[in-house]
Amino acid sequence: MKLTIRKNELNEAVQQAAKAVSSRPAIPILSGIKFDADHQGLTLTSSDTEISIQTFVPAEIDGTPVVRVERPGSIVLPARFMAEIVKKLPEDDIEFEQQGGFQVTIRSGATDIQMIGLDAEEFPVLPDIGRQQVIHIPGELLKNMIRQTIFAASTNEQTPILTGIQWQLQGGELKFTATDRHRLSTCSADLGAPESDKFAGIVISARTLNELSRIIPDSEEPVEIAAADNQVLFRIGRVLFFSRVLDGVYPDTSRIIPQEFKTEMEIDTRQLTEAIDRAYLMSREEKTNIVRIVTLGSGDIEISSSSTELGRVTEQMRAVRLEGDELRIAFNSKYMLDALRVIDSDKIFIGFNGSMSPIVIRPTDGDRQLHIILPYRTTG
Repeated sequence: MKLTIRKNELNEAVQQAAKAVSSRPAIPILSGIKFDADHQGLTLTSSDTEISIQTFVPAEIDGTPVVRVERPGSIVLPARFMAEIVKKLPEDDIEFEQQGGFQVTIRSGATDIQMIGLDAEEFPVLPDIGRQQVIHIPGELLKNMIRQTIFAASTNEQTPILTGIQWQLQGGELKFTATDRHRLSTCSADLGAPESDKFAGIVISARTLNELSRIIPDSEEPVEIAAADNQVLFRIGRVLFFSRVLDGVYPDTSRIIPQEFKTEMEIDTRQLTEAIDRAYLMSREEKTNIVRIVTLGSGDIEISSSSTELGRVTEQMRAVRLEGDELRIAFNSKYMLDALRVIDSDKIFIGFNGSMSPIVIRPTDGDRQLHIILPYRTTG
C-alpha cells in the first residue's frame, strides 16, 4: 500500500472511525482501524463487535484531489495512536507506505514515523445488510428523537432489553420508547414511510444511539436506515454505522399510559424547570432527589424539598391552568428535570391521578412526545 492523503480529510475519517474502538477490545485486532486503499479512495473500518463504523475518503471531493493511491493495499493500524498523531502532523499532505510485511512508514514534512501494523485479513468482516427495506429520516429529527428518549433507558445490564430504545414503524409513523421501569419516555414522527416488518419493534442500545448521535450532523440531510434480522445500518453521508439489535421482547408499555386524569395542570415550562432545579439542589444533598408538589387552590402550586442537614426550600408559582382534585405528590426531581429539559414547548401539560399513580408530562403544542414518572411513597 502506498498513498498520499490530505490531512484534514484523513483526520475527520480517523476521528469518526475511532468512535467504534473499545478501550478493552475483545480481541487485539479490534484495537485498530483497518485501512483499505484502492484507486477510488481510502476506506477506514473499526468495530467493537456491538457497533462498527466504516467511513470513506474519495479520491476527489468537488473536483479537488484528496487521495492519490499509487499502490492499493490493506493494513490495520492502532486506533488510539492514529487518532492522536494525525491531527498533530505538520503538513497538509500525509504519505503512507507499507514497506514489507506489516511495517508502515508515515511521512509528513520532516516527520517520519515507522509503525508495525496488523494483518487486515484478521479483521472481522462487516455484516451484509440488504437495502430492500429502507427508511429515511432527517438527521436533525433523528438526533432530537434520540435526545428526547435516551435518558429514560435503563443502565442496569441485568435487564439488557431495557438498556435500549424500541423503534416501531406503523402507519408511516416512527415511534421511540425508552423505560427503566421507574420512568417512560416516548416520541414519534410522521415519516410517511411504507410498512416494514424489519422495523416492527427492534431495540437498539442507548449507548449505541448516543454514539450515532455524535456522528449525525445538525442538518436536514437524510439518514438512510436499513434493518436485517439482528443488525441495523445507518448511512450518514460517507459514513456507514452498523449496530447490533438487542435480543429479547420489549415490554408492552401502552397499558401504563393513563388517558384520563383527576388533576390537570398547564404550566410554563421554563419557570417550572427552574423551580424544580432549585429544589433539586436541596434534595440532592439528602441523596433522595425527592421534591414535592402541592396544589394550593386558585391556580397556585407549591414546590418544596428538604434536607435534614441543610434545611428546606419552598417556592410558589402560578399555573396557567389547574383543574381537578387537590394534590400532594412526591417524585424524583432528577427524573422530572430530565424530561422537562428535552421539551421544547413553552408550556407543558401534567396529568395526575392521585399521589401514587404515574405522572404524565407532555408539551401542550402537540402529541408527539410523552413522559411518565412514577411517584414516591413518602410519609409526612
